[in-house]
Amino acid sequence: MGTAAFPTFDTEALRQGIEGHSATALLSLYADDAELRVIDRNTQPSHPMIKHGRGEIADMLNDVYSRDMTHKLEQCVIQDDHVAYTESCEYPDGVRVLASSMMALRDGKIVEQTLVQAWDE
Repeated sequence: MGTAAFPTFDTEALRQGIEGHSATALLSLYADDAELRVIDRNTQPSHPMIKHGRGEIADMLNDVYSRDMTHKLEQCVIQDDHVAYTESCEYPDGVRVLASSMMALRDGKIVEQTLVQAWDE
């Protein structure tokens, strides 16, 4: 066999987008009809924040990556048409955030993402 059954996901683009504070680079990884579900201290599992489509996702990414904080891609695992990764973030005052994402892909683009984030309290 030797050939991939699925188009490849660009993990280096994911790393560069996350660590380079580039909402534009990250947005290029999403399908036009993508859905992003965020679960954290304010948007709990029974009432997650849901962003539909690249426009709403872009608004959220632009907000996050305009903040004065560092982002680091810690781990990334790809299996067929699924990607999981963890990201660590830190604000200048030392407050840390750990985010974990599970994503489904279609044609190498993100179509569904569930992001769970925990903040220092």
